[in-house]
Amino acid sequence: MSPQLRIAQDPEADALLSNSTLALLFGMMLDQQIPMEKAFKGPKEIADRMGALDVNIIAEASPEEFAATIANKPAIHRFPGAMAKRLQDLAKYLVEHYDGNVDAIWTRNNPDGPEVLKRLKALPGFGDQKARIFLALIGKQLGIKPEGWREAAGAYGEQNSRRSVADVSDPVSLIEVRNFKKEAKAAAKNQKGQS
Repeated sequence: MSPQLRIAQDPEADALLSNSTLALLFGMMLDQQIPMEKAFKGPKEIADRMGALDVNIIAEASPEEFAATIANKPAIHRFPGAMAKRLQDLAKYLVEHYDGNVDAIWTRNNPDGPEVLKRLKALPGFGDQKARIFLALIGKQLGIKPEGWREAAGAYGEQNSRRSVADVSDPVSLIEVRNFKKEAKAAAKNQKGQS
């Protein structure tokens, strides 16, 4: 039985995230410049609009049609054109490198945590921070714990932290993560002003 995630704070969207690592990976991609729970509702909205969340269909879709899917009101993301391209690039990469199987990122050849991090960082649209957060997310919430995953995830892998989506398990933890991010942003802004 798969764990019941509570990231989107929407039962249907969270059910898809709980049962589809593709949905979870797409949610992580969408999680920038929009509220976290909206980002993680995105995969369910894509599935509803396309009839399913299928990596091959998305990879093979015409870029214009897929962009329209993301842009149709209400738009799935604040920047629908750019995000449609990123999601489609990610889908194509998954098909080309992992035969469309997201789980192969952390199962193929039994990789350790640093190797999984390296594979995540190689995904289109995934930089160091996004890759570390996703590694922490699958470790903390899906129980996917390759050797050395916490260390590879860095601060995001810390137990009982409230730093990122990896730590969101209910409405209270969502607020705690949001507060942490606000404080971190304010501290960075304050430090910038002092230099």
